Parts: sequence; C-alpha cells; structure tokens
Amino acid sequence: MTTEKPKKVLVIGSGPIVIGQAAEFDYAGTQACKSLREEGVSVVLVNSNPATIMTDADVADAVYVEPLTVPVIERIIAKERPDGLLATLGGQTGLNLAVELHEAGVLDKYNVRLLGTPIESIKKAEDRDLFSQLLIELGEPSAPSETVHTLEEAMEVGERIGLPLVVRPAYTLGGTGGGFAYTMDELREVAASGLAASPISQVLLERSLRGWREVEYEVMRDSADTCITICNMENFDAMGVHTGDSIVIAPSQTLSDKEYQMLRSASLRIIRALGIEGGCNIQFGLAPSPTVGDSLPGGSPEPMSYVVIEVNPRVSRSSALASKATGYPIARVAAKIAVGKRLDEIPNAVTQKTMAAFEPALDYCVIKIPRWPFDKFSTGDRVIGTQMKATGEVMSIDRSFEAALQKAVRSLEISGHSLRWEDPDWLVTPGTDHLPLAEPTDMRLWAMMTALRRGMDVYELSRITQVDTWFIEGLARIVAMERRIIDEEMSADLMWQAKRLGMPDETIGLLTTRTHEEVRRLRQSHGIKPVYKMVDTCAAEFEAFTPYFYSCYEGENAENEATPLPAPRALVIGSGPIRIGQGIEFDYCSVHAAWALDAGGVKSIMVNSNPETVSTDFDTSDRLYFEPLDEEAVRDIIENERLPGPDGPDYPASVVQFGGQTAINLSQSLGAAGLPILGSSADAIDIASDRERFGELMNKLGVPQPPGTSVSTLEEGLEAIKQLGFPVVVRPSYVLGGRAMEIVDNVTEFVRYLTRAVEASPGRPILVDRYFEGREVEVDAVVDGEQVLIPGIMEHIERAGVHSGDSMAIYPPVSLTNEERETLVDYTTRIGLAMGVRGLMNIQYVIINQSKPYGLTVPADMGTSSVYIIEVNPRSSRTVPFISKVTGIPIVKLATHVMLGRTLKDQGYEGGLQPEPPMVSVKAPVFSMSKLTGVDTYLGPEMKSTGEVMGIDTNLEAAVAKALMAAGLMLPQSGKLLVTIADRDKPEAVPWLKTLGGMDYQLYATEGTAVLMRGLGLDVTEINKAGQPEPNAYSVVVDGTVDAVVNTVEEVAAARRDGFEIRRAATERRIPCYTSMDTVRAAVEALVGGSRDYHVATTTAYVRGEVD
Repeated sequence: MTTEKPKKVLVIGSGPIVIGQAAEFDYAGTQACKSLREEGVSVVLVNSNPATIMTDADVADAVYVEPLTVPVIERIIAKERPDGLLATLGGQTGLNLAVELHEAGVLDKYNVRLLGTPIESIKKAEDRDLFSQLLIELGEPSAPSETVHTLEEAMEVGERIGLPLVVRPAYTLGGTGGGFAYTMDELREVAASGLAASPISQVLLERSLRGWREVEYEVMRDSADTCITICNMENFDAMGVHTGDSIVIAPSQTLSDKEYQMLRSASLRIIRALGIEGGCNIQFGLAPSPTVGDSLPGGSPEPMSYVVIEVNPRVSRSSALASKATGYPIARVAAKIAVGKRLDEIPNAVTQKTMAAFEPALDYCVIKIPRWPFDKFSTGDRVIGTQMKATGEVMSIDRSFEAALQKAVRSLEISGHSLRWEDPDWLVTPGTDHLPLAEPTDMRLWAMMTALRRGMDVYELSRITQVDTWFIEGLARIVAMERRIIDEEMSADLMWQAKRLGMPDETIGLLTTRTHEEVRRLRQSHGIKPVYKMVDTCAAEFEAFTPYFYSCYEGENAENEATPLPAPRALVIGSGPIRIGQGIEFDYCSVHAAWALDAGGVKSIMVNSNPETVSTDFDTSDRLYFEPLDEEAVRDIIENERLPGPDGPDYPASVVQFGGQTAINLSQSLGAAGLPILGSSADAIDIASDRERFGELMNKLGVPQPPGTSVSTLEEGLEAIKQLGFPVVVRPSYVLGGRAMEIVDNVTEFVRYLTRAVEASPGRPILVDRYFEGREVEVDAVVDGEQVLIPGIMEHIERAGVHSGDSMAIYPPVSLTNEERETLVDYTTRIGLAMGVRGLMNIQYVIINQSKPYGLTVPADMGTSSVYIIEVNPRSSRTVPFISKVTGIPIVKLATHVMLGRTLKDQGYEGGLQPEPPMVSVKAPVFSMSKLTGVDTYLGPEMKSTGEVMGIDTNLEAAVAKALMAAGLMLPQSGKLLVTIADRDKPEAVPWLKTLGGMDYQLYATEGTAVLMRGLGLDVTEINKAGQPEPNAYSVVVDGTVDAVVNTVEEVAAARRDGFEIRRAATERRIPCYTSMDTVRAAVEALVGGSRDYHVATTTAYVRGEVD
C-alpha cells in the first residue's frame, strides 16, 4: 500500500539527557531531519534541549526549543500545519507524546498523520497487557506474567505467580521505576515505584528469568513488507540487568546458527504483526548454556527455549549502537521509510552502490560498555538491575573479543582502571570469597578478572556470575597473557601477541616495570604498530565511500586501509562517553569544529569512542577513528596520519578545546611529545589549571581572586585553614563537573573532603579557597590574540556554591549594573589576552554585594559590589550551545577559524560584549536522581545533573516558567506543599511564603518553619520532623499527601543528612523538590508571573525580535 508523501513533517525530539535517554536521539533526530529534507519534505522540529545539534537553527526549516507538552505542541501544530508527525526518533518521550496528542484529539483536529509506527502498534508494544495478548496471538513465548494497576493487585499477583518477580512499568524509559522483588516487602516497594513511574499507572509483573541469555535484534520494515535484520547483539550479563547497563557484544558470540535463525525469524514475525514501518528493537531471553542452566532454580531450561521480553517500536539506544557497529544509518533509512520510500529505493550512503535492503555483514567484534556515575556518587547503590543507571556508553571495535574488550575499558576514561585494576579493599583479603561476583555491579568485570588471577575455575565463575563460559574464557586468555608478560622476556613475538590481544602499553609497562613511553619506544623498535581497518557495512564486499576506521594489530604485511589524508588536515579530539560533568554539549562543539575546519579548507579527522553521538556519524567529518581517547590511541592515530615534509614529519595538529576535560588533559601529553596543538598552547592551558601560575597572573593583572592556596597533603591543608578560616571550597585540579568538590565549614568535614579530593586527582594539587556567597556569573569568550569577543554574560539564579552545571542561568543578565558589566568585560579581555588564548575560553565570576537581596525582580543598581574570579577554563564549556543559540553567534566556528589564523575582524566581528537580543532565555538543569538510589539530591558544588533544557520568551517570568516546565520542576497551580527551611534561610523565605499564602496552597511544615508561617499570618499544618511519630516530614511525602517539597539545608553535613530521606522520598515519588532558596524563589515568581501567559515561537523568531 502506498500513501502520499507528506509535504511538511513535525519531528518531536527526546528532550533533555537523562539516564535511559541520552545523546542517541540527538544523533538519530539530526540524521532524520537531514534525510527528510533530502526527500524535499519541509521539517518542523520541537525539542527542549539546547545542547544538541538537532536544535541548531539550520537542521530543520523551523526549530522550536520549547517544553515538550501537549499544549505547546498543539500550538506549534496549529501554527505550522504539518501533515505528518514523526515521533519514533524522540525516544520514549516522543512516543508518549504521540499517544497523548492522539488521545487528546489533536492529531485528528488538525488532520496530522502519524508516520512510521501506527498508534495501535505503539500501544501494543508499550501497553504490557496488549503486548502479552499479541504474543499469544502470534504463538510467541513469553514469561508468565500479569499486568496490574494498583498496589493491592500487585500483591495478589505476587502470591499467585510466585517470587522472584520482575516489575516492568508501561511507557517508561530506561526501566524507570522497575526492578526485582525477591520478597513480598520488596514487591510492595518496587511495585509502588513502578506504578508512580508509569504514565498510565500500569506495571507488568513477570516471573524472573535471571540467568537466561539476553539477545537483541535490530530490524527494519518498509511499507512493501520488506524486512531485514540490521544487527543482532548479545549481552555479556545474563537476564536481570537492563540492556543499557550491560556490556553488549555484536554480533552475538554464543548463539548457534540454529538459535540465530530462530530468533531472527521471530523478530521478523513480530515487526510484521505490529505493522511498524521503520526501525524496531526486539529483546529476547534465550536458554543459557548447561553450565549456567544447571545452577538455576528448577534446573536447566530446554535447549533452544526462548521468550520475548519487549519490543521498542522506535529508534532506541540499541539502534544507535547497531548503526555505529554496522555502519548502517538506521535513523536516516527509517525517516525515508516514514515518508513512503521502500528499502530497495534507498541507497546505502556508505557504499553508494548497495541499497538499504542489503543486510549488513560484520567481520570484526564490537563491544559496548556502559559508563556509570559511581565515581561521582560513591554513596549510590552500585547494584545494577532492570532499572538503568548508566549515564552513557563507549563502543570499541577490534578483530577479537579480548582486544575489543580491553579497548572499551580504556575508553571509559576512569582513572587507572585498566582490566588490571583491583579495588584496594580486595587486596586486604586473599582468596575469592569476598569478591563482588554474584550480584551484578559496575565493578563486577574487574572482580571477575581478579577471581581468575586468584585461580578460580572458568566454570565455577560462570555458575556464580551466570555469565556464559565463552566470555569468561576470553577473560582467562587476558589473564594468561598478563602472566606471560610478567614471567617471560618481552620479545618482539610476545609484544606482538600482547598487542594483538589488546594489552595497552600502560598495562605492559606496569607488568614489566617500564613507563608507557618506554613500552611505546620498544614496540616501535620492533616495527609493531596498529593498522587501521574500515567499517563499511558489507565486510569489504563493496568499496566504501564514507568509511570510518578502527585499529588492530595484524601480521607484518597487513594492509593499512587508512592512508594519510593530504594536508591541510587537523584532528578533532572528541569528548568520549557522556557522564555527569561532561555531556552532549561537548559533542556539539566537536561537531561544529569539524564542520568549521571543512569550511576553512582543512580536512577534519574525528576521534571519539561514543556511539550515541553526532560526532561519530559516518558523514560528520572527513575521516572518523572509533578509538579510545587516551594518549596511546591518539598518538598512534597522529602517527598514522603523518606525511613527509620538507623539514621532517608533518603531523596533523590536534584540536583540544572542544572535547571537554578529556581533550584538555590529553593536551599536556601531546605537548610533552612535541606534537602540534591548534589554538591555545599546552602552556596556556596549564596556566589555567596550575593554581600558583594562575594566581601569579591574576595578581599581575590586578584581577581579584577569593583568598586561597593549593595543597598536596593534609598537613598543608590544615595549615592553610589557619590562614583562610571557614567556610572554604575544596576541589581537585584537572577534573570535570566539580568532582569531589565541597563547601566545608569545620575541621572534621575538611579532613574528610580533602582526603576524597586527593583520591579524585592523584598527583595533582588540591585547591582550597575561601568560600564567598554571592551572585555567580559566567562568560564564554573567543580570543584571537588582538581582541576578545564576548557573545553574552550569563547570570546564575542560584548563588555561588551551586555548581554552574546545576544552576539555572539567565541571558541576558537581569540584575547586573553597567559598572559590573564593564568590570566583567574588562577582566575577561585582560585575562584572555594575557594567557595567550587562541580560540575559546570560559570564565566564572562571583559578585559580592552585601546590601543587595536575591531575586529575579530586584532592581540592578543597589549598593556597591566587588567582582572576584573563580576559575578559567581554556576550552569550550557546557554553556556554548546555549549561548550560541540565543545570540545567533556561531561561537565554535569563530573559534576554530581563529585557530586556523583568521582574526575576528576577518570574520566580520569586533571584540567586546555583543548586543543583546530582545528576549530572555533560561537554561535549567535536569536530574536523573530517581534512578540512583542512595544519592542525595541537594544542590552543591559537585555537579549532579545529567542534562539541560531551555526556556525562552519575551519576558523573564515566562522564560523561567517554561524552563521549569521543561525540566519537570514547575510548581503546580494549586496543591499541597511541604516546607522545611534552614534557620539561616528563614528571613529570605518571608516574601515567597507570603506569596504562596495568598494562593490556592495547603502548607505543611515542621515546627520551626511552622512558627515562622504562623507569625506571618499563614495557615499551616504542623507535622513532626522525619523519624518522629507520623504524620512527619517523611511520611507526608511517601504517602502522596504533598505535591512538592521545599527542603533547604544548613551548610553542615549533619543537617544535610537529616533531610536526606525527605529528599529521596520526593525523588522516588517524582514530585518537585527544591533544596536551594534561589530556585524555589524563582519557581514562585514564575508561577505568579509566567506560567499561564507565554509565547510559542522558533528560536530564530525570538533572537530577531519577531515574536507576535
């Protein structure tokens, strides 16, 4: 059946980066928009995330950065009148919105056709009841299960089916709210969480199949019912671990051909039955090997037994992995199918010879490893299960499982964590009994390696971990190679075998008491270096025109398929896996740098390890290397791209300013090796990170800093405290996202945090600064050596002490005086020129003005103020995409062309602060705390947010309201509010408490706050503190009495811990919880002034002042 091609399509994005829904949808959405426009379709895009390539003004014909809500999207549809809606590229957010728009009658009202996956198919795949019925109709096996809508029903089903059970909420992402229940008490807890997480209050209770193998198939179907398998993938971990939290291998390694074909046939039956046109991901449970099966309750399942676990009727996280693993552009093809193209009509953009109906073939091994946030959240529950906890992932490619695994571990960028790493706690006790093997955690891979080193048998380890013996035998081969390296002379043959198995230079050095530089020289003296092979979708059957490469070690005469690109060319070092503190913003910058190089006549070479991103798309750069971002891999690539020059070897210069702290840290190694760096020198970068050098420069320039010093030992720290006094900020140097940073106000806490900071940044000095509480502002700037261009000044709503990545930022600033602006511009200009920056930098300042209160509506000109510099980052920052979009200034392009030798004047720009557009924009953080059990949600100097959204409008209150709306932090128009305010905050709370008292709110408070409220003449229900008899501050959150929580804390750690249970309960209930006085004040002011009356327009219209 053919349908008419739509003329205009609305594409719904996935919103902010959260655990379970990350950058893969920026990649998919960007690719789809490009694909649709190739077909002559006009594209309208809506997404709330400013950090993405997808929301650049030129990606679609009209780009709306607006909250992803039904009322907002209806207004866009009414204005743009699209005839098609594509929701399958927006993750779970997009699918849920498509269903809501359909059920609200919006699609019928405006005659908008849903493209790709029909509504009924979405419901069948997402609604656990309908999905079970479909599997029965198809005769496909599934685990015994029942759906429930209430806690009482859940408990009844638990009695009937029996434990253990898996709880799977409907219409959620990343397994949100789900988990395992081994006891009835656990079932009550997990089912309550799942019902709260599901937008239709529905969960599936399914008999646990822990221990079975988990296998995924990525399949594609068109309107002519042609179906293909793009890739099949197998989880290293047995069922029971969310696939986003499991190590994944492609293609599958333990399946027989019979098993592979059986599951392939089932996949095609399911996609046909659902009527999906486009991509689809299907997950199966497959009977384990007898070694694992015999250890399961009830014994080993029948060989060849399988069950269907779930279907994602959309582009998913696995789709991005499958795309990058095979080179097959899934999102691009799915978009073309959605507008009526058949697979046999769509050319393969990689080979340019085959059509999209040609199934990819792999002649290599691909491994994905999740990147968990527990290096930041040491108190978090490290056990991984059905609810995803990873913030990002890495992918590696090599010829063998062992080499690909070691490469993937290097790509994680966890300091010192090669496969050789062992937890210091494990070293205390010999043997294997105490190792964390039985329960899946983020550390289990390293525990398994330790167990093998200590003599545990492969089959015993398989029975304990339920990991297939095939994978454990691979780990055992790595351990055997470690022993050989220790015991034997490092001959050329042993070196070659070690490198072929993926042993990093650093590990070989550790085992042979050499430095990694000595190992590098030794292997090169033997002529041992990597060759690079092509990812071409067809196992070299056809020539590829847009190839990308991976390294491997092969024989002496092995062909190197990546011959050096002709000059001029430059290497863009990407930002690696998404993690808290280094997110998609840096991928945005890397992509724009590659495009700017091309525009400047310089060929771009990208190196990155992240399969979720636009930077690793096949056509973003002239050449892509899918490799770890460590010194060994990057130097190997640079040497591979070496050309002969008149004065010696001609190496491509590296661009290190756009890959976050990862690339900046590499700049020091590259500089030491004498390799060229484009833009700011390694020395200029070091000035910003070296406390003493930076302090000397600031003194010379007359730019004030908060009093502080750098220390290397506890004794030095205690001596510094005598001079500085409390409170102080303790932070390591050369780390990202404020890791191990804390404000402390007593000696006991100081000793604890200083010890933690030393562990986070070994061998680097620890910075100890006097803490100034004031207004924080930040500036991004482009420096060409003559001028400093400042696109705009961003003012934080939260005062200094909350990490800049976790604070709300306003542009243009609303409370700065002209004198403060001039001071900021003067300091920024002096610093940029004196440091020798060439390209981008970011500076954070704190403004102290004791006579000026905090608030959005405070007049700017009140009293005198002092401006202090907090820090300089000689690189792009996480605010670059935001400020680029709201000013219309192409910051990364300007900076890249400056690096290539063009001045700002040559590019048509003057230095100084640029004119401000006639609108207000607000960047707000988004958190994923409901996924991270045991982590406190209070805002402090260590970053906790995973993503961001933007609110933009013609006035401040509306922009703040939209930002909070998009972040899920908006106060309801009426309801019940729990307020517990720290004593020091009570005077500041008076104005907004009075405002709430005049609204339709029922207020609850603990004793001290209740006394204040009654003194203000407000009605309040007094409750006990947490831990006292109910009703108390904890119970009213848990039982659903209140709709939002305000819980500000004293700076002392003990007071923070007192409120932990309240904040965690609010997180679990998914209700707004404010821990900063400034955030709640902004929310109340936005509720009064902007939550009902706001505009909906394109970003371009806002910037140009063309909003009606």
